Amino acid sequence: MFGIHAVEAVLRSDAQRVRRVFVQTDRRDARMNAILELAAAANVPVENCERPRLDRMTHNGRHQGVMVETAPGELGSEKELELRWPTLPQPLLLLALDGVMDPRNLGACLRSADAAGVSVVLLPKSRTAPLSEVARKSASGAAESLFIVLVSNLVRRLEWLKRQGVWVVGAAGDAADSWQAADLKQPTVLVLGGEGKGLRDLTRRTCDQLVSLPMKGAVSSLNVSVATGILLFEAVRQRSG
Repeated sequence: MFGIHAVEAVLRSDAQRVRRVFVQTDRRDARMNAILELAAAANVPVENCERPRLDRMTHNGRHQGVMVETAPGELGSEKELELRWPTLPQPLLLLALDGVMDPRNLGACLRSADAAGVSVVLLPKSRTAPLSEVARKSASGAAESLFIVLVSNLVRRLEWLKRQGVWVVGAAGDAADSWQAADLKQPTVLVLGGEGKGLRDLTRRTCDQLVSLPMKGAVSSLNVSVATGILLFEAVRQRSG
């Protein structure tokens, strides 16, 4: 977790999760001093490091000279998402899963998300597989490294993302646009539905654009984790120039 606001918030509200604070060597101002005081009060070790190291550890995120290493904890909240929003790496790439009920599929989606550099994964509270040991094993460590947020109402959160300037692209087998027709270089959230039924109707209507993957053989659709990987790495391809 990185950025002044996010680090200060976790030190104030959940300091027991924080294992270490990394502080940019040449940054010492009132806001940084406040963070150092919070770390000292919670007996959290502080390590000074040069900016290039912070850049590497945060994947060139807007760290503002400070990062914390935290122990695995509960999934992120929507309030935490809003708090960390200004510090997320640009251009944003998010993944929303609408009703993925198989834990192995969930884990495989998370693994692809981590590999593609996804900033946030959104999971609905009421319609998703639990992040169980089966899902974590399928994710191969991605469940611990990703920022995963449980949302009470996926459609409402997608509408919030749209107000933040994020383009909402949903995957649907009957969509007229090809998967390569979407402009994924801009801040984007890719939305994929669950096994069998795909996206719910209200989720579909909330998307700015629907895209499909061509089926050339006898099968009518792809596994959700395979489709997730294809669309995420189309975004990677486009952003690589």
